[in-house]
Amino acid sequence: MEEDPTPVPSVGQRKSLLLGPDGSLMGEEPLIGEGRRDVGLKLETVMLCQVPNLALRMPTAGVANHEIVKNSSGGSTFYNKLLGDEDCIIYEHVRDKTKAPVARAFLRAGPRAKLHFDPTTVNACIVTCGLLCPGLNSVIHHLVDTLKNNYNAGKIYGIRGGWGGFWDPEKPPIQLCQSKDLEFLQSRAGSILGCSVGGFDVKKIMQFLMDKQISHMYVIGGDGTHRGAHRIAVECIAMGLNIAVAGIPKSVDNDIDLVDRSFGFMTAVEEAQNAIRSATIEAKCNLPNGIGIVKLMGRSTGYLAAYATMASGDVDLCLVPEVEIRLDGPDGCLPHLERVVQRKGYAVVVISEGAGQAQLSEVAAEARSKGAPLPSVGQYMKSQIEKHFASKGKTATCKYIDPSVSVRSVAANAFDQILCMQLAQNAVHGAMAGYTAFAAGVVNNRTVLIPITEIVDTSPKGLNPRGRTWERVLCITRQPNTLS
Repeated sequence: MEEDPTPVPSVGQRKSLLLGPDGSLMGEEPLIGEGRRDVGLKLETVMLCQVPNLALRMPTAGVANHEIVKNSSGGSTFYNKLLGDEDCIIYEHVRDKTKAPVARAFLRAGPRAKLHFDPTTVNACIVTCGLLCPGLNSVIHHLVDTLKNNYNAGKIYGIRGGWGGFWDPEKPPIQLCQSKDLEFLQSRAGSILGCSVGGFDVKKIMQFLMDKQISHMYVIGGDGTHRGAHRIAVECIAMGLNIAVAGIPKSVDNDIDLVDRSFGFMTAVEEAQNAIRSATIEAKCNLPNGIGIVKLMGRSTGYLAAYATMASGDVDLCLVPEVEIRLDGPDGCLPHLERVVQRKGYAVVVISEGAGQAQLSEVAAEARSKGAPLPSVGQYMKSQIEKHFASKGKTATCKYIDPSVSVRSVAANAFDQILCMQLAQNAVHGAMAGYTAFAAGVVNNRTVLIPITEIVDTSPKGLNPRGRTWERVLCITRQPNTLS
């Protein structure tokens, strides 16, 4: 075979056709560095959200922070990078010509060159509030590990059963340390400290902090828990107490604002796949007209249902609190299901527990008048689907699955394990540097310290029914869009 006489250019020499903004041919340029153009967007001011620092009000140790930990040979391992007080991550990074040339930014998380506390004198406490979430034990593990390994801190108290554990004699705190008891803790589901809703008593909590000479308080919980943490931080400053209060946002519903995602959320999405797969098999195998219905957590927001739908790819109808449910008519979900079943023989439905409040309010009022149990949205939709098919002279074989809290009572997956480690380590780094009333989070895929006031002002957040996430859900399910 005759060889092609045309030499093959090297990678740096390969050519590519360049198209102008109007689509016209502009010639050939190297593939690498095809050119840039000024789109006229300007960013003139970056507004850094200030995190309160105890060094401005309290005596500071001013300890140099260079060494991480002694390595196995007895030598020292040092930080690769120490951050300053103005290192930041821009939050509003998506720009267009309608935006003012001003952007908000958050303090970048990580170790600082100077420590406000002498680490060896630090006593810390850790509390997990609210309901269970995948990754709680992982966060606890990495808080203890960082306090001990990186900083050689003193006592670490684990507060049992939420806020009430600070003062309830029936739930005395436990001491956490690097021992056999904490081995493989990050791989275990639940929380070794337990969880509870309520029990917040600021006076009793402050008394505990003073009695135990606490320097660091780590609070793991949702937006309500963070409001309590902020109140404690304010009280500490008012009383002249040198105590750093750090929050780690927790929400299996992913409704904490500003952060990319809450730890444990992706694990819950992954666990929800088991229920959706079961519903799909049930729908396929139960004839005629099999329909699998899965109800997921999400009382006020549909993130879990939406992400589970996107991750599955087999869901035909997704119902969330942020989007109105229309049962009948051209945009009705019941005719949509009928068409799906007619086309492929079965259908799968995923519902957030908070969806359909308009319909349920009428049904609930009728149930109360009769003294009957209040219906759940899953059971309500099951009955409506069966009635709709019956009205068409057909039988709908509906199978209802409610995994309920099982999606939150599992160990964190690999993604959330890494996220838990990042959040815990940076909460400790921030507290050691004297920052207080902050939450450790990930913004634009970078770890940051966010003032708690910024977190609670706009939380809980909801799924944007006009955003890209819901648009992707509609593309997968092909259900009617009920937004005007």
